[in-house]
Amino acid sequence: MAKYILLGIIQGLTEFLPVSSSGHLVIMQKVFGMTGEELALPLVLHLGTIFALIIFFFRDILNVLRNIKTLSLIFIVTIITGIIGITGKDFFEGLFGSPKMVAIALIITGIILILTRRFMDAKRETVNFKDALILGITQGIAIVPGISRSGITISTLLFRKIDRQTSFKFSFLASIPAIFGATLLEAGKIRLGIESNPINFLLGITFSFLTGLIALWILRLILYKAKWHYFGYYCILVAILTLLFLR
Repeated sequence: MAKYILLGIIQGLTEFLPVSSSGHLVIMQKVFGMTGEELALPLVLHLGTIFALIIFFFRDILNVLRNIKTLSLIFIVTIITGIIGITGKDFFEGLFGSPKMVAIALIITGIILILTRRFMDAKRETVNFKDALILGITQGIAIVPGISRSGITISTLLFRKIDRQTSFKFSFLASIPAIFGATLLEAGKIRLGIESNPINFLLGITFSFLTGLIALWILRLILYKAKWHYFGYYCILVAILTLLFLR
């Protein structure tokens, strides 16, 4: 039971903080020696973070539903991400068994985050068509375990000289359809996982939801204070430890 609670907490914190939840869960699966139905746990825990995302951005979601332009941009991001995810599905899934590849991806994430330090004073408040195209590509790349979705997408918008608040909101709003779509594609595995051990899996979902809300609040605070690059050093540290101690 404690293992499921711990993994729920890790999922909730790392799903939104720019440190790659998939990368951390691959590492934790290796540490705990998870097999069988337990391997569905990362998929199940996404349910908790989806609920956290909807609650945290509920008002923004309602505003987006009344804004055709923003909806169109999110649609573009989702289509591009979906094409990358579907065409590269086998390749991406193969990476989930390799802590070494996760470590390399974490280093890439860390470097990207550190490079944003010079872009914290961006002023543009609107996202355009070109921004959406680029964001769709980077969000698709973030399927690689170790590449943080929030890290690479928010950084992409910052590199495009979009201000911190807009980058934060649009990145997460654009992620909702992609996360829902990925969850639906794995619905069968999620159902089997929950049925195999419902109490423990529900505990994991609950803790991923609660810690997900906390992580979103922390992330917004840190980003607005221009301390985003600090997460980059953390990613590189985790990568080094993974390369040293996990094979």
